[in-house]
Amino acid sequence: MNTHELNERIVPGSGNLRHREHMRDPGFQLDPDNVNGPIRVRLRGRDVLSNPVTNRGTAFTLEQREMLGLTGLLPTGVTTMDNQLRRLYEQYRRTPTPLAKNIFLANLRDRNESLFYRLLTDHIEEMMPIVYTPTIGEAIERYSLEFNRAKGVFLSIDHPDMMEQALVNYRLNPEDVDLIVATDSEGILGIGDQGVGGVQIAIGKLSVYIAAAGIHPQRVVPVVLDTGTDNLGLLNSEMYLGERHGRIRGKRYDEFLDRFVDTVGRLFPNAMLHWEDFGAHNAHPVLQRYRDKVCTFNDDIQGTAAVALAAVLAGVNVAGMPLSQHRVAIFGPGTAGIGIAELLYDTLIAHGLSPEDARSRFYCVGRTGLLRSDMKLLDYQVPYARTPESLADWDVADRNHITLPEVIANAKPTILVGTSTVGGAFTEPIVRAMAEYCDRPIIMPMSNPTQRTEQTPANLLAWTDGRALVATGSPFEPVLLNDVSYQIAQANNALIFPGLGLGVTVSRAKRVTDHMIAASAEALAGLTNAYRPGASLLPGMADLRLVSATVAIAVAKAAEEDGVAGHVMEDPVGEIYAHMWQPNYPVLEPI
Repeated sequence: MNTHELNERIVPGSGNLRHREHMRDPGFQLDPDNVNGPIRVRLRGRDVLSNPVTNRGTAFTLEQREMLGLTGLLPTGVTTMDNQLRRLYEQYRRTPTPLAKNIFLANLRDRNESLFYRLLTDHIEEMMPIVYTPTIGEAIERYSLEFNRAKGVFLSIDHPDMMEQALVNYRLNPEDVDLIVATDSEGILGIGDQGVGGVQIAIGKLSVYIAAAGIHPQRVVPVVLDTGTDNLGLLNSEMYLGERHGRIRGKRYDEFLDRFVDTVGRLFPNAMLHWEDFGAHNAHPVLQRYRDKVCTFNDDIQGTAAVALAAVLAGVNVAGMPLSQHRVAIFGPGTAGIGIAELLYDTLIAHGLSPEDARSRFYCVGRTGLLRSDMKLLDYQVPYARTPESLADWDVADRNHITLPEVIANAKPTILVGTSTVGGAFTEPIVRAMAEYCDRPIIMPMSNPTQRTEQTPANLLAWTDGRALVATGSPFEPVLLNDVSYQIAQANNALIFPGLGLGVTVSRAKRVTDHMIAASAEALAGLTNAYRPGASLLPGMADLRLVSATVAIAVAKAAEEDGVAGHVMEDPVGEIYAHMWQPNYPVLEPI
């Protein structure tokens, strides 16, 4: 298709874009039936080198250089990808700060896609904190200051009529999109409202999907929904690149999201829509509004819950007490905390408890104390509120504000989860009190970034004489205590969401069900053997490709069982592996 033919398919004007069967002509063609198949290249000369999909730098052979018009445009020497990786890794190591390393890797991604993902995959454990949490938080905060090259789709609430045009301009065919990560940037990590800079979390998330699960990098779309920002620092900065007004809420916001979901569903009918870092008051309602209409997933709610459940299941196996006998305290009953409670609640019912008994096992504590039914609560918190009557015999100082230490003393939970972003909230008296009535307390300070974690693993282990079963949200070094090296499980969502996305893609699931989320957690828990002293409750980041493939198989099978799979796998292992893109230089076929 020539440029004239392509333009003829685009009719200017709001809402009047015709998205046809071949909207994309980027100068190369991928094999639609083989993610690791050859690339047919129409580009020549410097255009080949400036395109991150076709560029391979000094690794072009002399024959390829001649065929693609590259003769004289590169140094004479031909190198291998392995040598390129050695050179880049040394450059990466010399880069002085985490943010500078993040920028270094982003620049590499923008000029040579295969090389970037190969470097990331080969050093995934080391580089994950750079391309994802915690460094991505600083990259988001400094987005307008460090801006270099636009990546993603920017949708403004002030120009809703341009939404379809913006998505079409990304130039992907309807059948060519497996995954869309969208954020409105209000609840970024532990740093809150970051406006248009939130596009970086969508880009970082997709980098993990690609590196960990082999989702093809040309089949994903990062989206930022720019609805304004309440961050006064950004609004008063001359450098800020987003819409310059407070956040739009209410009916206009809802209509904007409705339009987005409808447009995405029409343009990319096979894509899973991943919601990322929405504010606590929006995350649950948005998920509930669309989860039965489109294939959608919220990582902050469902991904966090799944990885937490996996850690709990592994800890329960080590502790030797059935899950049905445990009591759970959650400090931080927001999006993530209640998401964990909901999945644990479903799992307790699956283990034989009645809904009433299962619900009674939870104690959710926020800034105003233990959630009670006589308090003003968000809708999703209400099921976990305690009635004042049920607390009548508790020994507390103020019945209108029951603190976490008082919950520990009265309820005696055996599992303590932190999603509060309150650094140091799990104090020594709290932890020692748990260790007095529970031989192997499961304690999970899951808040990010590191300075906001509820307690360090070193303190948790020291205060329990090594008996605590610990999983954290941020990465921590092993802890040496009484001649035992304790490997600290990182309850990182990256152990769940890449495999979930892969399983949805291969099964062509029409929805993401609760059963699929639970299946991902059980598959992850099944990969660990935490009985050895000091062993981690979860696999490490170095095993992400194995973890993602295992999770994907479980998710796809659950989709089949739930009747939402568009494709039933005959050879699960073979099909999942075949759908995983490998970050190697593919065969080039000049045309």
